[in-house]
Amino acid sequence: MVSHPVPPKDPYRAISEFVCDRLPLEAMRHLAEKKKVPLHRHSMWYYLGGIAGMLLAVQVVTGMLLMVYYVPEINSAHASILKLNTQINFGWFVRSLHSWGANLMILALFVHLFSTYFMRAYRKPRELTWWTGLLLMVICLGFGFTGYLLPWDDVSFFATKIGLDVASKMPFVGSFLAYMLRGGDTVSQATISRFFMIHVAALPVLLLGLMGGHLMLVQVHGMSEPESFKAQPEARKSYEKFFPNFFMKDVLVWILALNALFALTMLMPWSLGPEADPFAPAPIGIKPEWYFLAPFQFLKLMPPMVGPIEGELVGILLMALVGIGFVVVPFYDRGLSKSSARIATAFGVVVLLALIAFTIWGALS
Repeated sequence: MVSHPVPPKDPYRAISEFVCDRLPLEAMRHLAEKKKVPLHRHSMWYYLGGIAGMLLAVQVVTGMLLMVYYVPEINSAHASILKLNTQINFGWFVRSLHSWGANLMILALFVHLFSTYFMRAYRKPRELTWWTGLLLMVICLGFGFTGYLLPWDDVSFFATKIGLDVASKMPFVGSFLAYMLRGGDTVSQATISRFFMIHVAALPVLLLGLMGGHLMLVQVHGMSEPESFKAQPEARKSYEKFFPNFFMKDVLVWILALNALFALTMLMPWSLGPEADPFAPAPIGIKPEWYFLAPFQFLKLMPPMVGPIEGELVGILLMALVGIGFVVVPFYDRGLSKSSARIATAFGVVVLLALIAFTIWGALS
């Protein structure tokens, strides 16, 4: 009897079988293929969530690299960033990548927020998806605010000081919240320590939890469809599979966004100002980052007093009402009447135009 040698097993196939036997990859692939993406003239807005997620991944990787050299101590924070910029190989590149990535991520989130709003993706059954998205926006703004102070240069120090002073004007909890964030009555070592802990520990935990829930809800309810698309006959509606069709397009958009990020990083490296001196006067014309310019400029326009109430407090209350409007809009616009839809759209348009106008005004003033 002639024995035939057993051919060696393909190692890649063996690894694939090992993984597939232990993880539900086939079920996950089937779930991804089951998800459909509507094809219409507004389909381009579907890419923004993926862009924000990709930029968040850039933030995580570059943030971990920066933590290797950054020292969250009042006498060493600025020096550690200066060393990173001038002495560490590609240190300036990683820091600029982190800073520009944060700005582009927040920009993508703003556009994503308003695109979903105007497509009425807050309506039943997507209310929880909308609310988790709003919370993710707030957390990312928290990342921007806490990370801005960490280089401890003069602009970041005084901008943070002004921001906390404004927050202290909030009714009931403002003074307590500002005191807890500062770690006292002034911006000091305690403030750096707390901002660093919030930036690298507390906010990432909240972000990952909320992001997981947000993505799960998107998977459960699918992509939202604008009213004009829903009104079409079923025979005229067209869809494509999320995986692999839309996913491959998503990856291409990520590559384009990364190219834009690298271009900004190379052509306009993120600067570092002089080390902060708490006893020096604030620099002339100090401004926060662009995503806080609109509320900053709006509060500057408020008079010292509005009747018996302090002007800044009135401005904060008005901005809080705008935020509440975005929270409660799913209860108001439920698709039952055209008038409520038109009012919700008008509200969004007014807020968007005000944000753009006050941001440009604040940048030029």
